[in-house]
Amino acid sequence: MEASVILPILKKKLAFLSGGKDRRSGLILTIPLCLEQTNMDELSVTLDYLLSIPSEKCKARGFTVIVDGRKSQWNVVKTVVLMLQNVVPAEVSLVCVVKPDEFWDKKVTHFCFWKEKDRLGFEVILVSANKLTRYIEPCQLTEDFGGSLTYDHMDWLNKRLVFEKFTKESTSLLDELALINNGSDKGNQQEKERSVDLNFLPSVDPETVLQTGHELLSELQQRRFNGSDGGVSWSPMDDELLAQPQVMKLLDSLREQYTRYQEVCRQRSKRTQLEEIQQKVMQVVNWLEGPGSEQLRAQWGIGDSIRASQALQQKHEEIESQHSEWFAVYVELNQQIAALLNAGDEEDLVELKSLQQQLSDVCYRQASQLEFRQNLLQAALEFHGVAQDLSQQLDGLLGMLCVDVAPADGASIQQTLKLLEEKLKSVDVGLQGLREKGQGLLDQISNQASWAYGKDVTIENKENVDHIQGVMEDMQLRKQRCEDMVDVRRLKMLQMVQLFKCEEDAAQAVEWLSELLDALLKTHIRLGDDAQETKVLLEKHRKFVDVAQSTYDYGRQLLQATVVLCQSLRCTSRSSGDTLPRLNRVWKQFTVASEERVHRLEMAIAFHSNAEKILQDCPEEPEAINDEEQFDEIEAVGKSLLDRLTVPVVYPDGTEQYFGSPSDMASTAEHIRDRMKLVSLKRQQLRHPEMMTTES
Repeated sequence: MEASVILPILKKKLAFLSGGKDRRSGLILTIPLCLEQTNMDELSVTLDYLLSIPSEKCKARGFTVIVDGRKSQWNVVKTVVLMLQNVVPAEVSLVCVVKPDEFWDKKVTHFCFWKEKDRLGFEVILVSANKLTRYIEPCQLTEDFGGSLTYDHMDWLNKRLVFEKFTKESTSLLDELALINNGSDKGNQQEKERSVDLNFLPSVDPETVLQTGHELLSELQQRRFNGSDGGVSWSPMDDELLAQPQVMKLLDSLREQYTRYQEVCRQRSKRTQLEEIQQKVMQVVNWLEGPGSEQLRAQWGIGDSIRASQALQQKHEEIESQHSEWFAVYVELNQQIAALLNAGDEEDLVELKSLQQQLSDVCYRQASQLEFRQNLLQAALEFHGVAQDLSQQLDGLLGMLCVDVAPADGASIQQTLKLLEEKLKSVDVGLQGLREKGQGLLDQISNQASWAYGKDVTIENKENVDHIQGVMEDMQLRKQRCEDMVDVRRLKMLQMVQLFKCEEDAAQAVEWLSELLDALLKTHIRLGDDAQETKVLLEKHRKFVDVAQSTYDYGRQLLQATVVLCQSLRCTSRSSGDTLPRLNRVWKQFTVASEERVHRLEMAIAFHSNAEKILQDCPEEPEAINDEEQFDEIEAVGKSLLDRLTVPVVYPDGTEQYFGSPSDMASTAEHIRDRMKLVSLKRQQLRHPEMMTTES
């Protein structure tokens, strides 16, 4: 009978073995009756189970039964005592009925258990709870009877369930392991014939059963040595002491059979693993040498543009993705083979090494081919990328050359020319890069036949080579045409720079001439204090005019050069409509002003020269001095000069301009008037000599 079958009944605690012993070392069986009616059938089942636990030796020492009737009725107690006669008559040596205080005295007289000893087969005594120690030591009694023995019924029941479960599982597991191990010891032929039968697994996990057994044994041994100390809920009983060697024996048998079983499983797993590895290796090899190689054979082109190369790369990535799955299998298989080589038997080493070598050769060859193809496509993509960039650069340069140059000034032309040179240099660099990429790609294509699996790729390679060489030749021709156009454009732009320079210098000549005119009118004002100074001013003025003449001639030459350049460039010059009229206008204005300046200086020289002759005392020429005509002439020249100072310079276009400011003219006129007064005074003195005598 198993505790798990009658677990609900055992939980009611209708009877229990506390572990206590009487003075004869017999076990104490306690039957705690309660106020409710006790089910005798359940009590009988409980007693049958409890009495099946102790060993025969322990049973031979007899039982002391404590019937606790303090909470029950007399007729129930009597029924229980009589039932003991039928359940355990031979094992019971003493029945102690614990009575309530002074409750059953009258009824006891009607049924004397001591008179029925011979018929019952054991002695029955009525005793109070406080007098049980006359028959049983206090340390063997539970707390319910004033003893010190600790007992936890649920803890005992749980441990009992664990023990029975372990015993049942371990016994069944031993049978299964023995069947598996014995079957594996047969010959190889028998094993192959029964391989299907031997592949089954134990119904329970051996590790779990062993762990449960070790925990149970540890608990039993701990109770054996510690007793009830350390918080242990119940003391070791004979059933526990008997369970220890039983558990140890089962554990030893389990360990032995489990060790054999592990070896059988290892051998079986190794054989199964070897067969699986062989199968997987052949799957990998067959796919790589079959569909995988066919995929690579179908891919030979490099594309004729970036988009085509990218499409081929995408297709190749799909092929690589499919290969990656098989390469992952290869890595896993290689690790498994390496593990088997490290721990395998010598009889398997040759086969494993052969499989490993075959697998590695095929995988490495296929991986090399994939890498070669990927590098070839990458080189083709880079080549087409450089070709496209170079084509765009050539298109940009050609577009720049096809647009007519219409710059605003020489600086913009210089900037455009610099940009043109930079673009041409960039094209040179791009073409050189294209040649390098193309040559590298041609070198790779020439090596393509080494992995073509015997396939003739000459035609395909020739198409690729012709395409690459055609692209490079086309780019070279386009670049040469652009260079020729750049040479023509460079010459034209240099002429335009010269044209703008001439126009700028001509405009500068006009500005210089205008500045000379402005200086003539504003600063060339003085007429001199005497004839000598006036002559010096006249000489300076002539040099000043020479400078202006040179400036005018320089401007004319520049404008003539612009006409020639415009004819060469077939464009209209802005100078013919703007700079040349300005130059001529300023020069005419300068000429008119210069002539007026010369006339004034010449009149001033004549005035000062005649005045100085008269004002000087020259006795040798009295007749000349006394000539009235000279005085009249000096006076006339002076007045004419004064009148001229007040008249503005009239340009050919009718505009007028004065020399200097009014104050400057007034100062010059005042000086002339002073000189005229001196001449007039001199004239009077010559007319009236007595005035000279009086003054003397």
